[in-house]
Amino acid sequence: MKLKCLIVDDEPIAQNIVKGFISDTPNLEVFGVCDNAMEALRILNENAIDILFLDIEMPKITGLGFLKTLTNPPPTILTTAYREFALEGYELNVVDYLLKPFSFERFLRAVNKVGSNFNKKPSINNNLLSDRPFVYFAVDRKNVKVYYDEIKYIEGLNNYVKIYFNDEFLVVYHTLIELEKKLPEKQFVRIHKSHIISLSKIKAYGSDYVEIADKQLSIGNTYKDAFFDILKRKG
Repeated sequence: MKLKCLIVDDEPIAQNIVKGFISDTPNLEVFGVCDNAMEALRILNENAIDILFLDIEMPKITGLGFLKTLTNPPPTILTTAYREFALEGYELNVVDYLLKPFSFERFLRAVNKVGSNFNKKPSINNNLLSDRPFVYFAVDRKNVKVYYDEIKYIEGLNNYVKIYFNDEFLVVYHTLIELEKKLPEKQFVRIHKSHIISLSKIKAYGSDYVEIADKQLSIGNTYKDAFFDILKRKG
């Protein structure tokens, strides 16, 4: 499986150089190209990116400023014409710092630093074959496997979600809306603007709440009709 690369650079020439180097590297593929940080943020929120090639000097927000906003950034290789930003970049735990113009050989050395720990990382909606369906969530520079049948409920926290499963939880940089689209409809249902629950984990319910494990979760008025309709269909 090829590593998905996201290029963030406001210079078309620089974009094309990195795209060409990626195309010439067998285990890499260009997943997306952005000329601003806001577009990059949207892609990172919706997809598991394996390597981020990030320019520093960009309009509105610099690459370093953008990187500081990311709680769990993918392995990042900075690309810039300014040597003076190198120290700050390494303080942000970037993989490498490519000074423009850089050669294909130097590019490969940077990519190789990403390391085998990130090879064959599946994205959130690419399950490998298994008797028990599961999903990978990107957390702290690694992908954590969670089986669907272990998830109890999911709580939305602005641009993050808190996933409760077994006796633990994960905090993932993702929106509840996007996660709702990726989860199996037959197993999970939205009951509130802040909660998605697993139908199989419901212990009890009332007219405006459900009980899962030792937690009582409110059913929002917007979601009541659809939720109780699903319960009726399931008998």
